[in-house]
Amino acid sequence: MPNCSDLRSMIIPPSNLKRIVIIGAGFAGLELSKKLRNKGFEVVLLDKNNYHVFQPLLYQVATAGLEPDSIAHPLRKIFHDFDNFYFRMADVKSVDRESKKVLTDIGEIEYDYLVIASGSKTNFYGNDKLSKLTMSMKSLPEALDIRSLLLQNFESALTTSDLDKRKELMSVVIVGGGPTGVELAGALAELKRHVMPHDYPDLDVRRMEIHVVQSDTVLLAGMSSNSSASAHKFLTKMGVQVWLDTKLIDYDGTSAHLSNGTKLRSQNLIWAAGVKGNPIEGIPAASLLANGRIKVDEFNRVAECTWVFAIGDVAEMQLPGIERGHPMLAQVAIQQGNNLSQNLFRLVKGVDPKPFKFREKGVMATVGRNKAVVDIGNRNYSGFLAWFIWMAVHVFALIGFRNKLIVVTNWTYSYLRYSKDVRLIIRPFKRP
Repeated sequence: MPNCSDLRSMIIPPSNLKRIVIIGAGFAGLELSKKLRNKGFEVVLLDKNNYHVFQPLLYQVATAGLEPDSIAHPLRKIFHDFDNFYFRMADVKSVDRESKKVLTDIGEIEYDYLVIASGSKTNFYGNDKLSKLTMSMKSLPEALDIRSLLLQNFESALTTSDLDKRKELMSVVIVGGGPTGVELAGALAELKRHVMPHDYPDLDVRRMEIHVVQSDTVLLAGMSSNSSASAHKFLTKMGVQVWLDTKLIDYDGTSAHLSNGTKLRSQNLIWAAGVKGNPIEGIPAASLLANGRIKVDEFNRVAECTWVFAIGDVAEMQLPGIERGHPMLAQVAIQQGNNLSQNLFRLVKGVDPKPFKFREKGVMATVGRNKAVVDIGNRNYSGFLAWFIWMAVHVFALIGFRNKLIVVTNWTYSYLRYSKDVRLIIRPFKRP
């Protein structure tokens, strides 16, 4: 591995500017990078992928509503006209705080300021068995794996005369009743009703069951009671079986055992029951919390780490009234990236930084065609208006005109034709 001086001269041209190294190109890292554009810093962005993915629409890739390239955007295209900006595709291994270096699989690099925006990952709560037998959805490859598995199992259902086996291959169990679980269940219910009967006329698709297993007493626990009740009502009318105040006890690959004694047969179990922080090795143990997040102060600074900050899902800011930190939402990550960019300017000028204050802009989830729930302030909406608001917000938030056009076109076509036409097994899924 080359030393840091080699990398600085060989990969990144030498500069007298203060260098900011940003780990992660999610919502937080991307917003910070954009706000630092041509502001007198040398910015180095590190990510293991060469694209930014719009995670709120991953479930549509998993359920054959969108292709992956419609919700992903090349990072180099975003930053192609930025001065003193460098992107490197790298897997970050650790941080050396003493020498102010970041160690990666392609070498090491020095920093003046380090920003950890490494996001979150699926939380299986220490259950290794579940991590091997269930499907999670935190990345584009995982979303494609879910799509392939669902379609492969439908194809397999055609080759067995055992009706119970067919039902097991077609049915889906979703663990987790948050936005991801609710949106997945709604999309699958629409597939069952409008698409699968035409694709598989030889199968009695009515035998397909869709279950949502929620440990809380309501769906969408982070939203208003009206929105929770509306989402429950929508899913029930769409034929989804909702199990509230129920936990998954065990899963063997074919049967899900619930805490109420029920056994659900399915070879398609999707885990949407929670996430945890995705920290970087080298952070002091005192700053690492049990949920994997990094404890930060009101300026997103990491304790005991000079010139190191954490933003987005990986950061937990424990303040009066928010002892468990801000919710792991895109709008929190974006606002923290924006605030930190201003504070970095202040630090260079010797001005006191500004504490972060989250401004809630609303929470929403879609359940299906003309069905969604939206909470904005003290107001909550459901039905067609909420669905239209949800679509407008998500299209506006997508990066790139091409992606916006493709998504709008696909949604319009699907709305008019009751179809989802990317039901392709491009990369067959095989369990490790």
